[in-house]
Amino acid sequence: MNATISDTEYSQFQKFIYEQVGITLSGDKKTLIVSRLGKRLRMLELSTYQEYLDYVRGDAGQEELTNLLDLISTNKTDFFREPVHFDFLREKILPTLADVRHIRIWSSASSSGEEPYSIAMTLHDSVLNPSHWSFKVLASDISTRVLAKAAAGVYEDERIAGLDPELVRRHFLRGKGEKAHFVKVKPQIANVVRFTRINLMDDTFPIREPLNVVFCRNVMIYFDRDTQSRLVRKFFRYLKPGGYLFIGHSESLQWVEHDFTYIAPTIYQKM
Repeated sequence: MNATISDTEYSQFQKFIYEQVGITLSGDKKTLIVSRLGKRLRMLELSTYQEYLDYVRGDAGQEELTNLLDLISTNKTDFFREPVHFDFLREKILPTLADVRHIRIWSSASSSGEEPYSIAMTLHDSVLNPSHWSFKVLASDISTRVLAKAAAGVYEDERIAGLDPELVRRHFLRGKGEKAHFVKVKPQIANVVRFTRINLMDDTFPIREPLNVVFCRNVMIYFDRDTQSRLVRKFFRYLKPGGYLFIGHSESLQWVEHDFTYIAPTIYQKM
């Protein structure tokens, strides 16, 4: 039996998701909820979405909450997406750190890993002696499913089709036999990145060292203005003076309360 979701049940889902991860589900996402969660109801032998919501809210539903968030999360990304940020990192930020040779970056919505690996490749390729630098990239997401994929560092050939062949040669291993259509990120890049689950709605984050850069791209478009303001203030707190926040090309802090200084479209600095 395929359950349907009532307006009242959907309103409860909207409220619950907002409270958990800050995502505002619009009214036209009911079909998405039904299509993505129907299979979970059948597996759990639940008859209605109200029963499912009660289950997730209960003490025994913490593991299912992770499944729910995985299913409703959108995880579309590419290597070197929005290249202006990688150019800025290479041309503007790294030269200022040449004396200390130390940089800490947070990819706060890392999805399946293309963004943090692109950051690590940019760091590696932009300095004369990478082994003399201390590079660390924290990569986080709300979805444990995509984090597992990201940590594996394995991608289909088509994911790297648009990259410079020389960059692919330097930083990827090509599969053989039944893995011939896959590539794997080389250890020199993979070892720079640490993956962990972080909910951006948490009051504090497991970050002990001040950051030079935070990437938070194409995430805040799912949040309302109050949620955006709270998140940006948290980013500000974890950045070093002089550190940068990169946001997505479709995002702006124009109507968000914050203490950053505008540098360029999608680039802000903590002065």
